Amino acid sequence: MSQIATLILDGESHDFPVIVGTENEPAIDISSLRARTGHITLDQGYGNTGSCESAITYIDGEKGILRYRGIPIEQFANGPNFIEVAWLLIFGRLPNVEEYAEFANELTHEANIDEGMRHHFDSFPRKAPPMAILASMVSALSCFHPELLELDDPSRFRSAAARLMSKIRTIAAFAYRHSQGLPYMYPDPREKYVNNFLHMMFSMPYDHYVDDDLVRDALNMILILHADHEQNCSTSTVRMVGSSHANLFASCSAGISALWGPLHGGANVAVLEMLQRIHDGQLTPQEYVKLSKDKESGVRLMGFGHRVYKNFDPRARLLADIAGELLPRLDKNDPLLNIARELEEIALQDPYFVERKLYPNVDFYSGIILRAIGIPVNMFTVIFAMGRLPGWIAHWWEQQQENARISRPRQVYQGNGLTDYTPLHGRKR
Repeated sequence: MSQIATLILDGESHDFPVIVGTENEPAIDISSLRARTGHITLDQGYGNTGSCESAITYIDGEKGILRYRGIPIEQFANGPNFIEVAWLLIFGRLPNVEEYAEFANELTHEANIDEGMRHHFDSFPRKAPPMAILASMVSALSCFHPELLELDDPSRFRSAAARLMSKIRTIAAFAYRHSQGLPYMYPDPREKYVNNFLHMMFSMPYDHYVDDDLVRDALNMILILHADHEQNCSTSTVRMVGSSHANLFASCSAGISALWGPLHGGANVAVLEMLQRIHDGQLTPQEYVKLSKDKESGVRLMGFGHRVYKNFDPRARLLADIAGELLPRLDKNDPLLNIARELEEIALQDPYFVERKLYPNVDFYSGIILRAIGIPVNMFTVIFAMGRLPGWIAHWWEQQQENARISRPRQVYQGNGLTDYTPLHGRKR
């Protein structure tokens, strides 16, 4: 029997249907609320508002559950690579051998960017933020591939998805090389997705970068764990922009801009900045943790706790294992990484953090892993964007298939009442 929620306004009852998701998540469908009652709901930050129905990702923050298309995130720890996970998110199932090979070949074939586009990098200042370059150049792809602006069938969409996924690596690596004044390294068709990115980042014309298998696996896992996370700020931005029928490139460029914010994609950067402050201030990790527990100090322990997860972030568990294996292998005597290890050990044993379920989150571990690999801090959010791209593409396509209405939130106006216009010379200071 279907459930009904009853709202009573001024003594009059109004019934609204209750929708239940496949994981028994209940939601009150209030889409007819304003038409029937003249009222709207106010939910600042949309923390209690479902903006859509989606079949891509499921999260249960209380239980620490994250699933891509029903598959628990833990099952990606050994085996699947980023390309498989991207296909899963975008097309709704894992690829078979032939589909995987075709998609991987398409990614290899599409890795280069137009030479005219490459010259655009030289017009950016050397110190331009890489995320600004990434957003601009992803949007510019629409100029170089106008045939993909209207995606009216699955095969054309697949070509657009492959082209965007492949070229974002090249754009990201070129942004880094430009910032360093280094020659651009073209994609190597002999290399796989992650290896090719590392090659474009770190090779030199006279010295081909050879990555450690564990480095490749670590970056592969970081991309997988960031591939989607339900209706977060950047994904919601992609869907909102896409709801106007903006093209895939423009919508994902908007997602990149949303991700750029320090409260979203910049969280792992904040972790490294915290570690640097501890180091520069000659504080011990114990002293910093003590300060973070004092509400009057204004000190926050970055990389611990999560808005969604009230349990251990399942992504953090996987990265913690990788960090534990990678850092000793690289044998780097990095004071910031040593501080991070101590903070983790202290917080996991401190009753203050344990009782409040403030566990290390994915941003804590991804930051220290990326630093260990040699990725500069200003490229952290770029790596996040590369990982999140399959999720953005999947949500954009899902929305297009539903032919959803254009997003148009309401507001509660709190400004002036009716006010008469005053001519310029009659206005008082």
